[in-house]
Amino acid sequence: MKVAILGKPEAWYTKSLQSAFKPLGVDVPCFPITALTSSLGSHTKWVVAGEPLESYQAVIVRAVPNGSLEQVIYRMDALHCLEQSGVRVINTPYAIERGVDKYYTLALLKAEGIPIPRTIVTERFDDAMDAFGELGGDVIVKPLFGSEGRGMVRVTDRDIAYRVFRALEQNRNIFYLQEYIPHGSQDIRVFVVDGKAVAAMTRQGTSWKCNICNGAKGKSLALNKTLEDMSIKAVKALGADYGGVDFLPLESGGYLLIEVNTIPGWKGLQKATGFDAAAYLANYILKTTC
Repeated sequence: MKVAILGKPEAWYTKSLQSAFKPLGVDVPCFPITALTSSLGSHTKWVVAGEPLESYQAVIVRAVPNGSLEQVIYRMDALHCLEQSGVRVINTPYAIERGVDKYYTLALLKAEGIPIPRTIVTERFDDAMDAFGELGGDVIVKPLFGSEGRGMVRVTDRDIAYRVFRALEQNRNIFYLQEYIPHGSQDIRVFVVDGKAVAAMTRQGTSWKCNICNGAKGKSLALNKTLEDMSIKAVKALGADYGGVDFLPLESGGYLLIEVNTIPGWKGLQKATGFDAAAYLANYILKTTC
């Protein structure tokens, strides 16, 4: 079987997957998605760094870098076409598109009955100021697209909200506001593969952000049925083979789901739990790819 990675050749996750596939007898090259060329006509093909991707049975998407609107749309369109040609794309472009859009993700999860924080998304400055008050004057302002907590700010003062929202307005950004939930600087990450919650950890931050890349410390967590069921349901709602699901534990009990990552990292999870996500994924992909 031929398997390729679309990502960064030097990345830890690339090397982790390559090491996991090697004992299974599969050498997995890595190509940057920005080098993808699509040719349409009598011989439709997708070539990256001189290599025809349609000759692979599976392609693992590990990075879709930022770019212009045209660049991002082209990359996703090419993945859709590659999948339609018979190559298995993991996660599917359908799932990646859903997972990268925080608004659409939460809308889908809310429709599934999964509890989420109160969230207001709008385009107009005046509506954003009204939303700030409606959400209690203590909000997290998030970029619609983003990961690892980058670009998220907590705003608790109306004058500061005015300045932050004016800056966003100048850049023609969407206002994505979420009520701040007290959580003791701790959240939960659950890793789901093939409809199974296979590992979980708590992340203890030094501030309200709990991302490992921001200095949070991970600790292995034994899943209860509530977390397990919600995590599986969330990843299924996005149509993903695997995903990282993030929750805030409520001081009063229960949980709110805040994000589903469809290109999730697992370095912190592996360190905290010992779970070898790359090996699990490699075995899953080989067993389920025709």
